[in-house]
Parts: sequence; structure tokens; C-alpha cells
Amino acid sequence: MSTNIQMSTKDKLIERFKRQPKDFTFDELVKLLGFLGFVKSNKGKTSGSRVKFNNDALKIAILVHKPHATGIPVKETALKEKYDYLNSKKII
Repeated sequence: MSTNIQMSTKDKLIERFKRQPKDFTFDELVKLLGFLGFVKSNKGKTSGSRVKFNNDALKIAILVHKPHATGIPVKETALKEKYDYLNSKKII
């Protein structure tokens, strides 16, 4: 039964992401990328606010800027860029 709940949550989050809401947070993006098979990996000890997400199965990576405060929405241009990339790879 937990699989059905998780699928529902995944589907809802994907649909929300596709709508490109102005209040889509970094935490939601991390969760979405996890659902899509990406694993968070800091670029190194000096990565700062840049966070890399790898999808080894697809052999692709996405770089995301992490806001300094929690609950801050992802910038609209960055969100659109991630959407366009995932859509072009036929992931969403």
C-alpha cells in the first residue's frame, strides 16, 4: 500500500513541477529529482551552494543552486531550465 501512496505523491509533485509554480522550493526539487532516480552529491568540499544530482542509470547530471535559507522558492529561470532539461531528456 505504501507504494501506491508514494506513486501518488510522486505524480502530484511531477504535475506541480510541470505547472512551474512560483513557490516551488529547493526541498521539493530535491524530492522530485530523487523520485526521478537522481542522487544528491555535493561537488566537493568547496561546492558552496551548488549541488550536483547524478542519475547513473541515464548517465546524466543536473547542477542546482541551493538557497541559503530553507523554504525559499527556486528562481523561476532556474526552475524552467530544469524543467526544459528533464523534458528534453524525456524524463518527465
